[in-house]
Parts: sequence; C-alpha cells; structure tokens
Amino acid sequence: MHSPRAMLRSSLLAGFCAGIAALACTASPAQAAPAPTPVTAVAAPPSAVAAPARAVAAPAGAVAVATYTTSTPTDISGSCAGQNAETIEATDPAANAVYQEWMGCKGIGVAVSLDGGATFGTPVTLPGSVGQKGARSWDPAITVAPNGTVYAAFMVSRAGQSHPVIDVSTDHGADFGTAGAITPPDSNNWGDRDFIAAGPDGTLYLTWDYGPSAAAVTFICASNGSCAFATGDVNAVMQKSTDGGRTWSAMSHISPGYPDSGGDSAPIVVEPDGSLDVVYQGYTVTNVPTDDLTVAYTYASRSTDGGANWSQPVRIGPGAGSMNNSEWWIDGSEALGPDGTLYATWDTQGTNSDTGWLSYSQDHGATWSTPVQAPPDTLNVPHVMQVVAGPPGIAYVGWLASSDPRGYAQYLRTFSTTHGWLSAPAQISQAFGATGVWPGDTFGFASLSPTRLALAWGSAVAPNAGTDDIWAATADVTLP
Repeated sequence: MHSPRAMLRSSLLAGFCAGIAALACTASPAQAAPAPTPVTAVAAPPSAVAAPARAVAAPAGAVAVATYTTSTPTDISGSCAGQNAETIEATDPAANAVYQEWMGCKGIGVAVSLDGGATFGTPVTLPGSVGQKGARSWDPAITVAPNGTVYAAFMVSRAGQSHPVIDVSTDHGADFGTAGAITPPDSNNWGDRDFIAAGPDGTLYLTWDYGPSAAAVTFICASNGSCAFATGDVNAVMQKSTDGGRTWSAMSHISPGYPDSGGDSAPIVVEPDGSLDVVYQGYTVTNVPTDDLTVAYTYASRSTDGGANWSQPVRIGPGAGSMNNSEWWIDGSEALGPDGTLYATWDTQGTNSDTGWLSYSQDHGATWSTPVQAPPDTLNVPHVMQVVAGPPGIAYVGWLASSDPRGYAQYLRTFSTTHGWLSAPAQISQAFGATGVWPGDTFGFASLSPTRLALAWGSAVAPNAGTDDIWAATADVTLP
C-alpha cells in the first residue's frame, strides 16, 4: 500500500530502517547485458498453484501464442552499498532511453540506459533526497515529457511536513537538479505515495496521498514488507505544474469526501486531448473523525478540465473481492493503449488468498470489463501487479510475487481484448529473491516499442540473499 513504508518503522527484516539512514553509493562502470535468451512461457510450479475460482483461460482451440525473448537480468545498483529496492521506471523511445529510479544510494537513486536497456550507467543520487537531521525520502516516481525532459519525483519528510520533491534533467539523465517542491497547506501533515505524468503540452500532473494530520494516521506493518493503514484522514489528491515543476497548483481532490475520503495511491495517465484518468484505492471509512479504514476497492475517475473536477468514481471489478489492510504493497496500476483502451491491474485478498486481476475500459473509464485473473495462483502471498499497453487491444501484465516456494520472481503475461490470454506466465527473473527481504512496493515496467519491454525489480538473491539489489532486463514479445 502507500504508507511511509519502512520509513515509519524502526526496522525491517530486510534492514530497511526509517529513512534508510545508512545507504552508501560508490561508482562503478556501466554493465553490459549478455545476449538475449528465448524464454518459454511456463505455468507456476504445481506447489504454487491453487485452483482459481474465477480464472479466465485462453479460448479453447487457440494455437497462436505470444512468445518472449529476454536478456539476462543484470544488477544495475551494485555500486550503491546497502539495500536498494522499490524501483519504478520510465522510457523515452525517441532516445532509446530507459530511466530507473529507486530507494537506495543514500536516498533516491537513478540509473540510465541510452541503448534500450542493454547497459546502464553508474547510478546517481538525486539532489534533495539524502536524509539529514531526521529528514528522509521514499516513494520514487518518474516520467518523461514530450521534449525528452526527465522528471523524477520522490517523497520527503522535513520539519514536520511530508511532501513531494521534483528533480529535473534536460540531458537524458546525465545531470539532475531540483525543479521545485510542493508545500503542504497544513503543518504536521501526512503525505505518501506520489505518481507523476506529463501531458502532450508538457504540463506535469502529480498525484499523491494527503492527510491534514499525520497524528490521525496509524499503521499495520509487516516484518518482511512495509506498512498499510489502520486509521487516518487519507485522501488521493492532484496538483499540476505548467512551468516545469517550479510551481504547483492548489490541490484538487480525486477521492470524494475530503478530508475523510479513504482514498490513496492514484496512478495517473494523460490522454492525447489532455483528459486525465486515474485509478485509486478507496477504503470504506467508518467512525469519522477517527476514520477507521476497513476493506478497500479499486476505483476509476476522470477529469476533462485539467484536474479541476473529477467524475464520480466507478468501482472496477465489483465482484472480484476487496483489499484488506494487511496489504502493504502498491495496489493499482493503469495504462492507456494507442486505441484509447484503458487497462487496470490490482489484487484482492480473501481469508487465506491473494488474487491478481486485469480489467479494461473502452469508454474512457465509464464502464469496465469483467476482470480476468492474471497470475494463475491465488496463494496468500504478495502479488505486486502492474500493466503496460502494447499495440491496439494488447496489454502486458507484470507481477512480482513469492508464489514460488523458492522466493520472489518477476513474471510477464500478454492479454488480448479479443482473444484473452495469449500466453502462460513467463518468468523474466532467473534467480529467486529471499522472502524475508523487502523488495519494494513497485517494480519497473515500461515499453520502448509496442513489442519491446523494459523491466526492473528489487530482489535479494544468492550469494547476497540478505541485501536487495535492482535487477533489469528487456523482453521482446512476438505476437501471434
């Protein structure tokens, strides 16, 4: 979910302490990726597969399938000592560039590839992200504007306030400077998970989780993960900038009922006409003003006036179940296809299960398809779900999960709106990460072309199974 993650905890089994106070960054040369390797899609191992009650298979008689050719994963964070986790990604196909941003390198680290993900340069630490005198940084977010400018955002906590900072690079990530920061309207506020997107005209749109009072927010924390919410004045809000991140508009409230809306985590996409689409997690709120947060659902909302007003939220997949507040990872991802199709992924929890879902909308989020199950298992383990749009009618679904008894692994699957699933899951990672070490609440997932994907994930693998690193790979998809 979108708590201050490990930041608000004294420690995690992974060694991620509040503010990740002791991460050190050193230099190393760029790492070359070995030659691509064909990957055969395989189902999860029998011991990891539970009989899915609502699984949707590929249509009977279908013989054409998607296949994947992947590069060998490479460690792109090795020069940053200590824990490196929770990466997120943006690509610039015009420059053949891949940008990875994560928690590590004493604050927030960034590594850049200018050859389509084949090699990455030495990571840099973003200015303004290094903790000092109790300050801390978390929750990276990144986007590329139409002119190639890179905007890297992250959360900070300073002087009693939590808020996003936005760094900028105009030279393909060679150098970053701080463009600006968002000043909260309340002292001692609560703030968390940010997302950032650039519109066709370069306008920046940033969503984040906001509460007027940090004291009202309480947490449920996992020993091998981050934290979820038990109570609080949590809300999904948006602000925009028309001057490259230097100044920002006042907040608009995405989730209705501010300041007791129960909304958080709102990834945002911008349509070619400037319309805005978000999905967010909305809790059921009881006992206002205590704001007890119980089960949550995934909602979609839309703005056609630059975020000044938002449509009445639409619940996606109302029959797919709910999220509970034991879920500590980011729940909810959205992508926009070239034909205007919106795709959303999320996962829900049962009494002893966790199920990842995909749904799509072909009317700008007004209605959504019946959700289909993406991972084949429903084991009670994290399924960190994300989605990327491909050619018209095609979505790529990725997830990071520990459904295999050997540990965390990164998976990929292709979906067609007309034919259903075009493959079984393909495992992109080659090693398994220790389940006792927090991999982060997100992973990197973006496209360089309609059939070429870049992925990255945090994982603690042997022989350094006590330390997370960021691993990156590419996947070329051959569609039927």
